[in-house]
Amino acid sequence: MGEVKQGLGLVKAVIFDMDGLLLDTEGIYTEVTQIIAERYGRTFDWSVKQNTIGLGAADLSRYIVETLDLPITPDEFIEARAPLMAERFPKAAAMAGAEALVRHLKAAGVPIAVGTSSGSGHFALKTTLHRDWFALFDTIVTADDPEVKAAKPAPDIFLTAARRLGVEPKDCLVFEDSPFGVTAAKAAGMVAIAVPDSAMSRDRYTHADLIIESLPQFQASPWGLPEMA
Repeated sequence: MGEVKQGLGLVKAVIFDMDGLLLDTEGIYTEVTQIIAERYGRTFDWSVKQNTIGLGAADLSRYIVETLDLPITPDEFIEARAPLMAERFPKAAAMAGAEALVRHLKAAGVPIAVGTSSGSGHFALKTTLHRDWFALFDTIVTADDPEVKAAKPAPDIFLTAARRLGVEPKDCLVFEDSPFGVTAAKAAGMVAIAVPDSAMSRDRYTHADLIIESLPQFQASPWGLPEMA
């Protein structure tokens, strides 16, 4: 567990990324992309995958098509993966400690939000098994929200969440699993805690204010938040 950077104030609200942070969906993205890549004799592995985590659909599809030299357009890639993801997303499991932390913060009266690069349609599918605790969030901001002009690593998603929570960006703490997400949080002027994939190099998170290995490791009191019992 890393050390908190000095000079950071107390937080008044918490914003969570979703994919790979609250829900275990990254494996689904990997499987689906591998299926499509193999149709064209290409290999999708970690060397490519690590540069896609946290990107919105448009940027992700463009990167994969170009990097793997697929003989299809980014829009055709998105179309090809849609039925594969629709079949798998409703089975997505929660990440360790996610539901417990969300319920704890809600019970303590801390404003909470989701800020995700997923669109609203995929959000609904991914949360199929978890609608009871996702209903606890004060606001959900998806990449296709009308107030969001650009997906992560732009700060729009997080700034929209803060505005709807009625909290200044500087008073928000963001949990993110991707370097792009941390970039978005810092661009929004927020505190960013990284919870990286175990395979991701920690060197890619030097801009985070803290790195932890999993949500159960989070210590709330240094941020002015109530500790879990």
